[in-house]
Amino acid sequence: MGKLDGKVALVTGAGQGVGRGIALAMAAEGASVAVLGRTASKLDETCAGIGERGGRALALPCDVKDPAALERSVADVVQAFGALNILVNNAQEVALGPLMSVSDEAFNAGWESGPLASFRLMKLCYPYLKGGGSIINLGSTSAMRWDFAYYGTYACVKEAIRSLSRAAACEWAKDGIRVNTILPCADSPALMDWMGTSIAGDRDAFLQSIPLGRVGSCERDIGRFAVMLCTDEAGYVTGQSIAVDGGQAYF
Repeated sequence: MGKLDGKVALVTGAGQGVGRGIALAMAAEGASVAVLGRTASKLDETCAGIGERGGRALALPCDVKDPAALERSVADVVQAFGALNILVNNAQEVALGPLMSVSDEAFNAGWESGPLASFRLMKLCYPYLKGGGSIINLGSTSAMRWDFAYYGTYACVKEAIRSLSRAAACEWAKDGIRVNTILPCADSPALMDWMGTSIAGDRDAFLQSIPLGRVGSCERDIGRFAVMLCTDEAGYVTGQSIAVDGGQAYF
C-alpha cells in the first residue's frame, strides 16, 4: 500500500521542476493528483508520468494570478475526485535583479503568483482540508543568503509565504490542518540551465556550498520529503520552515 492511498492532492506549478517532482512522488504513493499550471502540454507530460506510476491525474490549465480560475480549479478537483486532502502551493513567478532594475510589474507578478495565490488557495481549500488535511507551501533559502544583492524582491515574496504558512498552522491546527513550508535546492530547469551555462568556477563554488555536495532531485529528494510531511509520520509537525537543500542554508 502507498503512503497516500485514498488521498487527493492539488499541486500548482506542476508542469515542471519541483511541482512536477512533488506531483510524481505523491502519485507513486497512491495519491490522486490534480496538476495546475499555465502550459497545457507540460501538464500533459506530468499526467503521463503520473499514469506510469499507476496514479490518477487531472490536468487543470490555470493562471494562479486569476482568482476566478483558482475557484474553478478547486471545484473541478472536488468534482472529479470527491475530496481534497493535500494542497501544495509551488507556482511562483520570479523577479531577480538589482532593486533599481526590477519593475513594478515584475514585482507584482511575483506577489500575485506567490503569496497572494497561496493565500487564496489556502482559503478555498480550507473547508475540504478540515479533519486531517495538509498544506505544503514552497519557500526559498534566498532570504538566508549573506549577500542579499539581486535577491531582494524574490526573497521578499517568499518570506511572505513563510509568514502566511506559520499563521495558518497556528489558526487551523484546531481544525486538524497542518501547514509547513519547504525550502528546496533542486534540479529544476532554471537551476540546471544556470549550472549548464555558468563558468566552471561559479558552478563548482555553488556545489561546494552544499555540504552533501549535490543538487537535490525534484522527485526523489523534494517530492519524497513532501510525501512524508503529509503522512502520520509527520503528524506532530506543523508551522515549520524546513530546508531540503543538502545542508546549504543555515537557520
